[in-house]
Amino acid sequence: MSNSPEKTSYHHGELYNSLLNAAHSMLAEGGIEALSLRKLAEQVGVSRTAPYHHFKDKNELLCALAADGFKRKQAAIAQLSLHSTSNPTQQFKDFVYDYIKHATANPELYDLMFGRPIWKTGSSNPQLQSHAYPVFQQQLALIKSWQQQGVLDSEADTLRLSQVIWSTLHGLTRLVIDGIYDSSDSNSHQVKAMCDCAIKQFLSAAKG
Repeated sequence: MSNSPEKTSYHHGELYNSLLNAAHSMLAEGGIEALSLRKLAEQVGVSRTAPYHHFKDKNELLCALAADGFKRKQAAIAQLSLHSTSNPTQQFKDFVYDYIKHATANPELYDLMFGRPIWKTGSSNPQLQSHAYPVFQQQLALIKSWQQQGVLDSEADTLRLSQVIWSTLHGLTRLVIDGIYDSSDSNSHQVKAMCDCAIKQFLSAAKG
């Protein structure tokens, strides 16, 4: 009921995390259209007004979800760069494969992080920006390190090379998410073959 007391007792931070986790599940199952603060309250079992203590409107909820997606991406990249035992060439290959794998495994979240609903409309907020922009800077640092190690073209402008690599991976991801290639298996033969081809082109530029 709309004016019923909260069914479950939450501490302030716990309620925020519960709302965010539930929103992730709702996003994955039904996309952005399935999300609303009212439905979210029902899902978590709190009053309709409870989510508004954390998100003033749906856009703020979407920004929080996207920001959390970038936090996860940043952690995944850090894991790759800090704990990989592979050589630099294999590390770059893993970076490519992991990008496609994680993006296509979470298509609705990926759409939210990189698509129209927020960025095209200029609806990003400081919370989202503070997590999104550092991820590209993190990737930029990785690209630079691979250039210094001779894996990628050391003479290329690092920013432009990073943008081209990102654009390539984003394009491959969209082909899978949009159903051009089988999205049921991100490691399918065709998708992997395209990744391998892209990797070969970037690596060969360093040798040229």
